[in-house]
Amino acid sequence: MAVAGVVGKPIGGMQGLTEAVQSDRLSKNQSPGMPDFKDVLARASQPTAGAGAAAQAGQAESLKFSAHAVDRMKSRGISFSPDMMKGIESAVSRAAQKGSKDTLVLTGDNALIVSVKNNTVVTVMDRQAMRENVFTNIDSTVVV
Repeated sequence: MAVAGVVGKPIGGMQGLTEAVQSDRLSKNQSPGMPDFKDVLARASQPTAGAGAAAQAGQAESLKFSAHAVDRMKSRGISFSPDMMKGIESAVSRAAQKGSKDTLVLTGDNALIVSVKNNTVVTVMDRQAMRENVFTNIDSTVVV
């Protein structure tokens, strides 16, 4: 999963972009390599009815990644599978239910510092970067 396109955007936004590209190709009968990206990006950046309904129903929105977190993921070669992202989002949701503001999420060999109130991953580190590190300004830890 490429992370460059998700800075400040919910992870689910990439799926919306993919669906918009496919829909655009079908509606314009274009070849697979020739979508009109201006139209596709404009449609993908608009909020969907499902996202508003999920927010009104009290469901958590997809996590966003700060530019710093994306840089760390790129430099450390870290990526998360869709299943792992669901686990991380669930962990953040559980921390929010307990009143957490900033949490440390531990996922196997990786750790994420997440601003729960902003629903944003602040930084990501691998096991090597975690060694002899002190985690400050967190009020909870969730192990996935």
